[in-house]
Amino acid sequence: MTIYEARAIGPGTLKELRTADDAGRPCVPYTAVEGGDPLRCCLRGAEPGERIALVSYAPLRRWAAETWARPGAYDEQGPVFIHADDCEGPSDDRAGYPFSRAGALRTVRRYNAEGEIVGGRLLEIPADEERGYGEAFAEAFADPEVALVHVRAVEYGCFHFEVRAGRPQR
Repeated sequence: MTIYEARAIGPGTLKELRTADDAGRPCVPYTAVEGGDPLRCCLRGAEPGERIALVSYAPLRRWAAETWARPGAYDEQGPVFIHADDCEGPSDDRAGYPFSRAGALRTVRRYNAEGEIVGGRLLEIPADEERGYGEAFAEAFADPEVALVHVRAVEYGCFHFEVRAGRPQR
């Protein structure tokens, strides 16, 4: 059972990204051919035939706008896949952390309340994927300065999901 909540991109942000992404480019939908693209709107892989889009997303900038943080140079944007049209978001019965595959490399980047990077670590996802993520998040949030964590793929640098402090599940 996951201990920390993996957060998808919220509906309001998705609506904006489906018009213009965080780099100011228009959304260009297409049909997934093979599927498997990691959708950040519902935290699952795309199915063949689904309408999706690859957009530029700035997660820290979006969070800072909600919290009045000032990340300055730590503000990054990068590619994420989303459904081209509204979707239901993450399934309530989804198990485990999204986009988790034993052996995959992830960065677990820590930010303080101002949006500054205060640490991070490389995570090679172990066979017990939930335990691996759980330990990385527990380590991050043991530091009271850490307000949120971003998980990114090492190979492409893509943002995968966010976990916020004070959001463990029971």
